[in-house]
Amino acid sequence: MMKKNLYVALLLLMGACAGSKTTTEPTSDATATASTATPAAQPHIDAVRQQFAPDKRVALFQVEPHGQVLAGETNMPEAKKALLDRLSAANISFVDSIQVLPEAELNGENFAIVRNSVANLRSQPKHSAELATQATLGTPLKVWKKQSGWYLVQTPDQYLAWADAGGITLMDEERYATWQDGKKILYTEPYGFAYASADSKSATVSDMVFGNVMLLKNQSKGFYEVEFPDGRTAFIDASEAANYKDWVASRQPTEQNLVETSKKLLGLPYLWGGTSFKGVDCSGFTKTVYFMNGLVLPRDASQQIQIGELVDTENGWQNMRPGDLLFFGVPAKDGKSERVVHVGMWIGGNQEFIHSAGQVRINSMNPEAPNHDAFELGRFLRAKRITPQATLVDLREKPLYE
Repeated sequence: MMKKNLYVALLLLMGACAGSKTTTEPTSDATATASTATPAAQPHIDAVRQQFAPDKRVALFQVEPHGQVLAGETNMPEAKKALLDRLSAANISFVDSIQVLPEAELNGENFAIVRNSVANLRSQPKHSAELATQATLGTPLKVWKKQSGWYLVQTPDQYLAWADAGGITLMDEERYATWQDGKKILYTEPYGFAYASADSKSATVSDMVFGNVMLLKNQSKGFYEVEFPDGRTAFIDASEAANYKDWVASRQPTEQNLVETSKKLLGLPYLWGGTSFKGVDCSGFTKTVYFMNGLVLPRDASQQIQIGELVDTENGWQNMRPGDLLFFGVPAKDGKSERVVHVGMWIGGNQEFIHSAGQVRINSMNPEAPNHDAFELGRFLRAKRITPQATLVDLREKPLYE
């Protein structure tokens, strides 16, 4: 029995991939003059929060009543207006101390571009905080506020997290538009380097991972000369990159392509919060696979399960198709909500799926298979089929980098 319990514990440790990271909690700069909350305002605050920001990972609405003072912040002016209108209609007196982001202290630099091969975005403005997600070089970000050398940013998949100043280049609207209008190059290999000259033996300017995007300056001697968001220039082997427009136009998220892409990540280490070739968690893995095929998924497993079409698995796996996502966790029971804690992707064959658990690996739902994963089968919840229309962004229709 002790051996069995130890085995289960190890599986939990290796296969854990929470459906959501620790929620980013931006600190409000607003202060209140009273300490007693106004009970009458709270139901209205809760209602507006539920309407505009039911998921704190992707929308910011942190408002609290202190006496008659409404203190806090939001990045949605429409949410603040809705709250004030409700309170006025209900004849509830209040003093408005809600800050609407972006904050004025940014001096108009409300945009940023990731400047490192991979930027680690944290749940709090400090390096010791939980890794919430990652963003690769060239990724455009919205910037909402600054705190001690850290910036609250929002990624193209709407995820809110903190980026340190060294990982991003701040831009005002004009500079951002100029960057977005520039001709881009996308790095297509899993891992590599950008060099100081058109010679792979020269010093490196940066390491590179798949999906890194840079401005194209010139092409000669089999190298692309590129520019980084912070103004650095470098050279990339032309065989390891592609014109961004050409790459986007070539994306075809077919069953075969999704499976082939997923297997290019086999053996990649599990990294909580990882969404790049430097490491992936479970939802970071599925997100990366779909991104490489031109589609942007929500960040976490508990968000990914909300999109797509339900696949009927009531009587077996015969309806599953390669590319379908499988979700695992704890079903709703005894008044407790369902918990989605893991996701993988169906690849077919002998009822096989691929997922990041310890490392990216292939397991089977078939109890007779040598790679059967009894633990995941035991906590399977349901499967979803992802169509381009169900994703957050289809890069073929809405290029994020231009």
